[in-house]
Amino acid sequence: MAHPAGAARAATYSISALAKEFALTTRAIRFYEDEGLLAPQRAGRTRVYGERERVRIKLILRGKRLGLALSEIAELLDMYEVSRNERGQLAKFLELLADRRARLLQQKEDIAATLAEIDGIERECRRRLKEAGAR
Repeated sequence: MAHPAGAARAATYSISALAKEFALTTRAIRFYEDEGLLAPQRAGRTRVYGERERVRIKLILRGKRLGLALSEIAELLDMYEVSRNERGQLAKFLELLADRRARLLQQKEDIAATLAEIDGIERECRRRLKEAGAR
């Protein structure tokens, strides 16, 4: 059915359509809703998701891939909602990315130190096994 000019209907999505698109469970999407990250419309008991929620899911998943906490992701999303200004959101995002990078670099150093320690212990064990076999 065609819509009159200027009356185009906004795209809507069911929870199962979004779950399939983003390879999520419907439970995960409901969790994001419970956490205040998504606010679908309701048609009776049915959730109706719009483009806003679809974009927010995409951003939530990007934030999670980067290792951001849900609270950090929520802060970024809320900043944009309130101001509709990308500048503050981008500045905050850069701050979060710098913090995440620093944490990852520290983890990388910690892992390298642990691997070096394992290498040393492993060498010592092999040396002692060799000695024990020579007796």
